[in-house]
Amino acid sequence: MRFLLIVDSVEAPQAINPELGRRLAAQLAELGHQVHLLELWDGETPPPAPAGAGTPNGVVLHDLAFADERMMNRALENGSRQGSPIPLRLARLARHPAAMEAAFRQLVLRRPRRQEDTRREIERLDAIYHFDFVTAVAAPYRAAFALEEASIVGKKVLWLMDPYAANRTYQAPGGWARELQLLRSADTVFVTRQAMSDYENGPLAPCRDKAFELAFPALVPPQAEIYDPHRGIGPLDCVFCGTLYPGIRTPDFALELFTKLNRPDVHLTMVGRGWDSFTSQADAARKALGKRVQLSGPVSATRARTLTAGADILLNLGNAVSNQIPSKLFEYFGTGKPILHLSPREDDAVLPYLKRYPLALVLSEQEGVTPDVLARLNAWLREMRGKSLTYEKAAELFPEYTPAAVARRFVEIITR
Repeated sequence: MRFLLIVDSVEAPQAINPELGRRLAAQLAELGHQVHLLELWDGETPPPAPAGAGTPNGVVLHDLAFADERMMNRALENGSRQGSPIPLRLARLARHPAAMEAAFRQLVLRRPRRQEDTRREIERLDAIYHFDFVTAVAAPYRAAFALEEASIVGKKVLWLMDPYAANRTYQAPGGWARELQLLRSADTVFVTRQAMSDYENGPLAPCRDKAFELAFPALVPPQAEIYDPHRGIGPLDCVFCGTLYPGIRTPDFALELFTKLNRPDVHLTMVGRGWDSFTSQADAARKALGKRVQLSGPVSATRARTLTAGADILLNLGNAVSNQIPSKLFEYFGTGKPILHLSPREDDAVLPYLKRYPLALVLSEQEGVTPDVLARLNAWLREMRGKSLTYEKAAELFPEYTPAAVARRFVEIITR
């Protein structure tokens, strides 16, 4: 069969959703299908090619660059409520005519160039290659809206890794009505297990017959070439790589926990987007822990993999919402390393998965940072030093999250 997948990394070049789309593309090619991948990127940070791309039977790559939208997003600070005053943002925007035009198209005309150009490119590629299935990976949703409007012969597939109307990190234009309109344009819709309730008895029930659960293809072997053979010697390194969201995924409990733990041999590293909303907490942690804490913004994918590979303990922050889970958790499982999960709610959606993982410790924010909690953490850290699982054992625990299993289910459902 002939496939086209569209992934979008314009806002966040290191985002996980495009990477998961690339993994599916590579796996479909391994199964013998003809696979094309359309990359929407920021014109500055070239996206990594999926495994096997460029080989005779590998994924065929296409791309569209949107440097104008990148400059617009930087000038306007992605619309964040924090940060520079609006007049200053507009002044920065005015220095870049292309960014000004991108803002006008997106904010005034409501027709972003990314959506328009992507629709045209989908139609152009489909006219040449006659795809059986065209899949848009979301979020972001620009590619999904482009596919909605595209005139093609093949079947349309939406892979919605993040919710639209139910997303708590932003207010989705059009809400549930707009999402239903999008869903009705598709032949098949893949969502997470946590999002299925909106289709079972919620506002998306009219599209229940085309919605199917699909796991993240996130359980992959660790990067052997950057694995640190000296792990377990010296300070105990606890590492978090991910994005923070006010009210959704916050560092407060983690910073308080490690500050009060205050062990000289424990180092904490947290990198990723979102720290601009937690500057006071970060400053307090740095003052208390000094060189034993490293808190920074986004790093390259290579650097993030290096930090993960060199960690003794991987730190996972739970979501304060029940309809989304951090896909990063399953990448953590693939490393076989001990995982410290900080849970913000009693019905945390990842708790059933962590119960299956023997090297996990769950601490609840509801308990607070009490002497008992600190004692449990201390004992667990001592016990976990140097421990790990093989990738094969992790894959046995979570077989549905391996790329091969996800690809098989994907094909099974769309050809039903």
